[in-house]
Amino acid sequence: MTTDPLRAAGAVVWRGDPSAPEVAVVHRPRYADWTFPKGKLRLGEHPIAAAVREVREETGLGVVLGRALPSVHYPSRGGSKRVDYWTARVVEEDAFVPGEEVDELRWVPLDEARSLLSYAWDAVLPNALLAGPLDTVPLVLLRHGTAGSRHEWRGDDALRPLDAGGVAQAATVAAVLPAYRPRTLLSSPSRRCVQTLERFRSDGIRLEPLLSEELQDPVLTPELVAGLRGPAVVCSHGKVLPDLIRALSGAEVHLDKGAFAVLHRTGDRVAAVETHTT
Repeated sequence: MTTDPLRAAGAVVWRGDPSAPEVAVVHRPRYADWTFPKGKLRLGEHPIAAAVREVREETGLGVVLGRALPSVHYPSRGGSKRVDYWTARVVEEDAFVPGEEVDELRWVPLDEARSLLSYAWDAVLPNALLAGPLDTVPLVLLRHGTAGSRHEWRGDDALRPLDAGGVAQAATVAAVLPAYRPRTLLSSPSRRCVQTLERFRSDGIRLEPLLSEELQDPVLTPELVAGLRGPAVVCSHGKVLPDLIRALSGAEVHLDKGAFAVLHRTGDRVAAVETHTT
């Protein structure tokens, strides 16, 4: 009988020149080891939210997540542990305060990090960090949460609200989006799309008819989204998002309700695409 691995999340936090970055490595006195900031997921916590929280708790650093890195797997307490990692760019750097879990933080070049890390499974991460661009801009393409049955709803379908499951998904979305610090929130006018974003931020949501099921356009909708500058979130529908993602990145992606894709952009190019459920 196999058991699911313990789940944890963390980040390879970098600063400085993207072509020759320094990375943050932490010392844990309990284990007398050097590793990247990481920690176990809380009950019901999304790995993205956990990664940002653990970085803040262990280092005092505020970060924006970039590309996903390879997950690390290793034995733990008679079973196994999976740690999901991301690149993370520093945007807030408070003074480090030593604690019981982490008593030292070092900023080191990648070569020094490779020799300092205590575990072989962590040593693959510096190479993965440089396998793609670091200085990327996130574009989150989000499908609205569950909203009951279209056929059972009486009235204008644009007014159909989230159901209880969709409200829970919106709460997870609200916990995840701070990892990307979006400046622009763009939504289909449908109530269920707006509600999926409102838990994160209720003001400043721009309604865009070209993101609706009825008015989406194979040329104008991708042009609109491609023209967004800076970190952004776009909430739309299952009939809109696959074509939109394909037009922007070339990737074939199907999103369940409440799920999202993160397109990591550098200039006009999409450098990486990752998908997540809520």
